[in-house]
Amino acid sequence: MSKAKKQKNANKHRALSAQQTIPYIAMHPDGICQLPGGLYTKTLEYEDINYAVAFTEDQTAIISGWSACLNYFDSSLPFQLSFVNRRSRNANRYKVNIPAQEDDFNSIRGEYVEMLKGQIAKSNNGIERYKYITFGLPAEGVAEARPRLGRVEADVMGNLKRLGVQSRPLDGRDRLAVLHGQMHPGGREPFRFAWKDIPKTGMGTKDYIAPDSFDFRQSRTFRVGQMWGAASYLQIMASELSDKLLAEILELDAELTVTMHIQTVDQLKAIKTIKGKISDIGRMKAEEQKKAVRAGYDMEILPPDLITFSKDAAELLSDLQSRNERMFLLTFTVVNLAPTRQRLENDVFTVSGIAQKYNCALRRLDWQQEQGFVSSLVLGYNGIEIQRGMTRYCRQ
Repeated sequence: MSKAKKQKNANKHRALSAQQTIPYIAMHPDGICQLPGGLYTKTLEYEDINYAVAFTEDQTAIISGWSACLNYFDSSLPFQLSFVNRRSRNANRYKVNIPAQEDDFNSIRGEYVEMLKGQIAKSNNGIERYKYITFGLPAEGVAEARPRLGRVEADVMGNLKRLGVQSRPLDGRDRLAVLHGQMHPGGREPFRFAWKDIPKTGMGTKDYIAPDSFDFRQSRTFRVGQMWGAASYLQIMASELSDKLLAEILELDAELTVTMHIQTVDQLKAIKTIKGKISDIGRMKAEEQKKAVRAGYDMEILPPDLITFSKDAAELLSDLQSRNERMFLLTFTVVNLAPTRQRLENDVFTVSGIAQKYNCALRRLDWQQEQGFVSSLVLGYNGIEIQRGMTRYCRQ
């Protein structure tokens, strides 16, 4: 798409108010959110587990459990993983999960927990880190969606609990508070909202969470209130995506949101698609070999990219057929926020450097900054049509 056409499309879909930018139709008190297209979503907040310092056998068990969590979502149940680093003036939300045991060492555990809390308070530079999983399903109305979402919520929480991960569902006010935090970066604006105020004031839920203004007139940056922002997507060139990539990005002293929109592909459709790709690669090989014969050199010499694609496709097909893998379509975005444009560019450059370490590239969304930002909100809404097919397997 040409630059002029991208700009024309961006202007065509530009919202007339900050409230119109926020892409949901209704937020209900029980936490169910209605999105365009008849999609209804719910959100869980979950905590960390100590994967990096676990023993090898424990890491294997964690990976197996996480794979089971991902495999739970079928093609009718898209989900979103959100990792929100938010700067706060009162960063006192520290949780260290070392449960008491039936022995004589609980006092030592308590002392160790307090020590860890103190170290976290000194090292986070006012950055609070939150993790959410949002899942949605199509329905004719909220009455139809409510029991189905309730069952999914219970299943997902059960799967996380088996991993040793603490989680909790967010009600409507909790979800609005999360959205308010994302749209008021810097932690300067307190969130004030009560459901009883809506009939008194005549205001909608969006009025309580919208910032003073959005500015999406520039192609590669945007403004939310007084803050500068940039939305980018991760171009994954590696055949395997390391989990260390995400860990390093989230450890930065920067205000950002990393979002993964994930759509499971029907298993039969995925296998058929990969077989089609293998057939295409086979035809390309045959064409290259014909060229080699005509040019008079060894027909076994093939372009390196073609060899790599052939190997990756064969391994993916094997994973789908014999390792109980599922194929996912992944949209991986990063939204950086900073008080100045120079600080913003520095933060984006730092994230880009981390991505390059793992054979990926961070690409700025051109004339799609608004779509990138709203897709990073913890709603389950994805307005970015950039997807990468992957399985649940990641290199450790």
